[in-house]
Amino acid sequence: MPRPTSHPPAATVHSPSRHLPADERRALTVSAVIDLAARRNPEEITTAAIAAEMQLTQGALFRHFPTKEALWQSVMAWVAEQLLATLDKANTPGAALATLEAMFLAHLQFVARHPGVPRLIFAELQRAEDTAAKIAVRSLLGAYATRIRAVIERGQANAEIDPSLNPVVIAPVFIGTIQGLVMQSLLSGKPSQLRSSGPTVFALLRRSLLPSSP
Repeated sequence: MPRPTSHPPAATVHSPSRHLPADERRALTVSAVIDLAARRNPEEITTAAIAAEMQLTQGALFRHFPTKEALWQSVMAWVAEQLLATLDKANTPGAALATLEAMFLAHLQFVARHPGVPRLIFAELQRAEDTAAKIAVRSLLGAYATRIRAVIERGQANAEIDPSLNPVVIAPVFIGTIQGLVMQSLLSGKPSQLRSSGPTVFALLRRSLLPSSP
């Protein structure tokens, strides 16, 4: 299936033009889904709502995505591509703890820019069946954990991080800490608070990673 372009979704404005190239139309459709998810329950987002958001007919929408499931799979593919690219940009060869902080804050910034993303992910993970979109989310989390483990192991090799810690255990703690902050922001309806709370929370996480005093 063709994937959407890597351009970030536009903020709530979707072109009504009927003559856009297919790739651009698919990218705008992904954008519409993410924007809608920031404002309503993802499970209630219908193809009719997406078409209305884009000022299209459902028939025009289905020319690019044969099913709603195919559309959701493309949305998750965009999320995975963009979030992992965001982490890789923050993953510099410098000090491991500084790199972990940069990745932590970069993830929070990504969510603050796209608050519909975590709502879509949480909704997908709650589904009982193994959909293509749910499998894509699991793959994303696996790739994310692999990156964090590598940085932790680098920090242990450089004596920055406690060598007794198990990177396989710490990586999910790192991700889970972010998920907790994101959940709080969703409950408060203030995703922008992630930018201010991130450094304080990472300072606590950082303390738990430091080598024990002799």
